[in-house]
Amino acid sequence: MTPSRIVFLLLAVIVTAAVATAATLRAGAHATDITPITFPAPINGGMKGASSSTVRDPMHARSLVIESGGVALVLCIVDACMIPREICVEAKRIAARATGIAESRMLISATHAHSCATMTAVFQSDPDPAYVARVPTLIADSIIRAHANLERAEIAWGADRDPTQVFNRRWLVKEGESYENPFDSKADRAWMNPGYQNPKVTGSAGPVDDEVALLAVRAAEGGRPIALLANYSLHYVGGVPAISADYFAAFAREMAVRLGTGDGRYAGKPAFMGAMSNGTSGDINNVNYGRSTPLPRPAPGEQVEVVARSVADAALRAWARLEWRSAVRLASAERDVLLAVRKADAGELARARRLVETSPRDREGQFSDRKAIYAREALLLDDYPERVPVALQAHRIGDLTIAAIPCEVFVEIGLRSL
Repeated sequence: MTPSRIVFLLLAVIVTAAVATAATLRAGAHATDITPITFPAPINGGMKGASSSTVRDPMHARSLVIESGGVALVLCIVDACMIPREICVEAKRIAARATGIAESRMLISATHAHSCATMTAVFQSDPDPAYVARVPTLIADSIIRAHANLERAEIAWGADRDPTQVFNRRWLVKEGESYENPFDSKADRAWMNPGYQNPKVTGSAGPVDDEVALLAVRAAEGGRPIALLANYSLHYVGGVPAISADYFAAFAREMAVRLGTGDGRYAGKPAFMGAMSNGTSGDINNVNYGRSTPLPRPAPGEQVEVVARSVADAALRAWARLEWRSAVRLASAERDVLLAVRKADAGELARARRLVETSPRDREGQFSDRKAIYAREALLLDDYPERVPVALQAHRIGDLTIAAIPCEVFVEIGLRSL
């Protein structure tokens, strides 16, 4: 990733629509709390459904609106493991009606934190319908309030690196050894999360992307920090037995402190909005299986703070080198691509049915055995349509491109696209 590009999940969309000429820039930001209010609340992230009645790091929808030459772009980062398309569509519809910004110029991205309230069924976690019904309005609220906060601004982007927190979690299996795929009983050459000192593996199967990329805006008068959007290709950190927005939220808090936005000097002005988006991290986590022994088990939430401070160090280094602009050209493009759904064949489906019918369940009716869990997913996936639409979207800010695609994307794809 180069300093002139931030990757949310994927890129490679040619920007041809909604181009604005360079003009006086305005920007506004706002973070709306989207934490559940009814407990216990279901949590995404594990292979078994979980719930929590406590909150460590509140969930937010963090929105930045940039306007120049009559074109406005929205970047909205939502603390969620996964957001269904329907929630994004409804949130954009509400926000567009209130602000006049075209829905196609609104980019909404999930952080993919594994300890956030469930918004869509994933593995054995089902959402609270009442919470799902509230979420679109809350996400839209963050966009509407960010738009209301528009003021003359300057913008900048840059990058630094933090190689200390990213590790490829897929490891190659040694010749002559095997790892059984829990879905189809076939031997895989790559093993995800193999554990420390596993004698069956030889080394990581891929690279990492250690870049910390920044998009920053500040007030034109006085230089008050308005917002900072960073991007890092690291999965969630975890280790928090409660609802938590993970290191994404901890980073936002840390940057507010480091930039001095909470000391009262900006009283009466809109609050600074920090945000961290999840880059191409489908095969990247915070566990270094290359160590001979694991590190001591951290206290709950401790590693979240460690990662946030480490990435904030890199972000602050990048911030010190930023070159600010008062005028930029804006552009945006969006396109739906129909992708085929990969389904199990007849033999695999028959095996899946046998596993689901014969595997034991716990008192909540959930499976613990991974083969049964994957079998259940195969049966659910078989009910999907043959093709599903996937939205590709890109914003252009000067010579910076910000692009996104749904789902967990391997780091190799992000690096290859640069």
